[in-house]
Amino acid sequence: MSTKNPLNWMLSEALDQLHRADRMRQQFGRQDACWEPPIDVLETERELLILVALPGVGPNNVETAIHDGVLVISGHRTLPPELRNARIHRLELPQGRFERRIALPVGRYAISRFVMDGCVALRLAKSA
Repeated sequence: MSTKNPLNWMLSEALDQLHRADRMRQQFGRQDACWEPPIDVLETERELLILVALPGVGPNNVETAIHDGVLVISGHRTLPPELRNARIHRLELPQGRFERRIALPVGRYAISRFVMDGCVALRLAKSA
């Protein structure tokens, strides 16, 4: 008989099944976002600065586009490969596909991405 704790085994199996189901949904289903990251939006005369709380997600892994005056921020947050087999005691940070939509003031913008204080920051420079 195994010495595994039954509760840990059940939780591990449940998380594994959720992971498999998410992979199948991504492969065969629609790519709807699972969650929306929190943001701060600040504006100066020259730019909009948007701070997106995405711990563990680099700026190059965040997609941005402007469609009909709406900024769309999207991507995917997953556990690093070296932690996928770790025993999970608590998992509070959202995982999976995310998307956030923000209506912008009328204008033209040049977008750049960088990391700032643990957030992915988007600088939308205003242009004439």
